[in-house]
This record gives sequence, C-alpha cells and structure tokens, in this order.
Amino acid sequence: MTRSLFKPLAAAVALLLAGTAALAQRDLTVVSWGGAYQDGQKEVFFKPFNASGTKLVDEAWDGGLGVLRTKIKGGNNNWDVVQVEADELEVGCDEGLYEKLDVAKIGGAARYLPGTVHACGVGAIIYNLVLAYDGDKTKTAPSGWGDFFDTKKFPGKRAIRNGAKWNLEVALIADGVPARDVYKTLRTPEGVERAFKKLDTIKGDLVFWKSGAQPPQMLAAGDVVFTTAYNGRITAANEKDKKNFKMVWKDTPYTMDSWVIMKGTPNKANAEKLVEFMGRPDNQAKLPKYVRYGVTAAAAAGMVDKSLMGELPTNPEIHKQAFAEDPKFWIDNGDKLAERWTKWSGTK
Repeated sequence: MTRSLFKPLAAAVALLLAGTAALAQRDLTVVSWGGAYQDGQKEVFFKPFNASGTKLVDEAWDGGLGVLRTKIKGGNNNWDVVQVEADELEVGCDEGLYEKLDVAKIGGAARYLPGTVHACGVGAIIYNLVLAYDGDKTKTAPSGWGDFFDTKKFPGKRAIRNGAKWNLEVALIADGVPARDVYKTLRTPEGVERAFKKLDTIKGDLVFWKSGAQPPQMLAAGDVVFTTAYNGRITAANEKDKKNFKMVWKDTPYTMDSWVIMKGTPNKANAEKLVEFMGRPDNQAKLPKYVRYGVTAAAAAGMVDKSLMGELPTNPEIHKQAFAEDPKFWIDNGDKLAERWTKWSGTK
C-alpha cells in the first residue's frame, strides 16, 4: 500500500473508531410514559440512581413496536432501558429487540412476584384501565361500562385510547358480555363485529387520547364527561392538581408493564444496575405515594403506606372486580385489529 493511500484510510479508521467510542460513552437512557407517572419515577428511581454516580437521562414515548424496530433494525438505537406493555414484551423478545435477562443481575427471581419475571424483562408496575369522570361535574355516578356507552343518560363527549386494545373489551362488556368471556368472544369474527358495532353507537361522541397524561387533562378542561384512563394518572391529578376525579373499577382490565434492555446497548452493565435498583423493594414501595400503581417486588407491598392501599390495583377488594388482559390474544390478533381500528376511527 502506498503512503498516499494509507493516510486517507487511516483517517477513515480513526473517524470510525471515534464514532464507536462516542456511542459507547453516551449517557444511560431510560424511557417511560411521561406525565405524572414519570415525574414520580424521577423522584423514586431516576434521581437517586443519578446520585449513585452513573449519569442517567430519561425520555418519554407513547409505545409501539414500530418505534423499537426502527431503532434496532436501523442501527440508530439511543435507548437503553424501556418500559413496554405486555404484548410489546412478548413480540419484541421474539423478534430479538431486547437483551435476554440475566435475573441474577437484577436481584434474583425470588425478589419478584410470581409471573413478573420474563426471559426479556421484569415487571415494572401493575395497573388498571378505569372509567374516570369529574365528581364536581357529574353528580350521578356511573356504575360501569354500560353507562359509558349511554349517551342519553350521560350526554357529552367520551375519550378513549386511540387503539383497539382495551376498547374492544369494554365495548363487549357494555353490550352484556361477562368479563370472564370477553376474550373467548373476541376470538370469533362475530365477537369482533359485535364490539365494533357497539362502538359505532357512540362514535359521534368519541375523542381519542394517545398518551396517559391526556385523560386527566381532558377531564380538567371539561372536554369530556367520561374517559378511559390509567388509574394512577387519575389519583395523581387529584393530589397534585386538587381535582375531584372519580374512578369506576368494576370490570376494568388490569395488566403489567415491564422493563426491557434494548438489544446491543453499549450500556448493558449500567442498564442492569438500573433495573436492579428499580426492583429493590424499598425503592418500589415509595412509588405509590406519587402514582397509585401496584408494585412487583414481593416484599414491597408490605412496605407501602397503608393509607394508599385503597387506590392500588393490587388491593384485593379492587383486584376481584377486575379482569386480566390477555396478551396472547393481542399478540395473535393485534396487527389485523389495529388495521381495522385505523380504518374505523379515521386516525393513525
């Protein structure tokens, strides 16, 4: 090789190595759902972890496997630890979007409740999608999803999450399907038709939300009379903004989000340290003070302030009224139902 060719090649290699070094040295990044929930996470998890000496930055997202696929397959991933929904955990793990979990490095399986540890993730929170309303504006309390769909008894706009998941379930319940039979019904073409037909009855009164922070904002602004919402967002609004929002727990779906570590992250070791830190029972027990979500560390429940238990999804009196989301149903049917939802709703 001549000296004239060697210099450009050496410069190119130096640039490549510099870029690789910069990638490896970027700050550890954790991604959650924003709003009051992430504000609580900052106080309980992120700020204390930062104080331990590892620089941590946090970002928010609205979910969607497409976002994660683009980052990993496009080779431009800048996230390390991400909170995902149950179906995103399963599908993303199968597609190789996440690192396989070394349970020993996050405290061991015995630290966590049964069913909360997965090959690619570990449970972050347990929560319900509830029916929420403003107690100062709606004097007659709704009793369930039937009232959500009754625009004569309760006139006004309703807000629902922009997507098929959970909306099809509550539509069937409002149409008389027992919660225990919802997924059996949805696994039939007739059941899907029935759910969309029920949604048709209030389509003219619907507005859609995308992020969990929006439902309490819509209630506060008087934009809607009812909304579906994540239970913790409602209690947070009541405490932080002194609202009188109410929740109906009957026949509400509950589910669990999980922490995952993105595939190929140069910050894997620190990512594992963060997940371990967030899984410590004494840390998890502090979260319900800020947002009323159930915790996943087995010993954490006994450390939670007893005055908060009345609004936690893991409270037995609440839990027995709810039903479990079926992630497998959404893994098997999510894509085709998402396509139909987009056509039905006229949204993206």
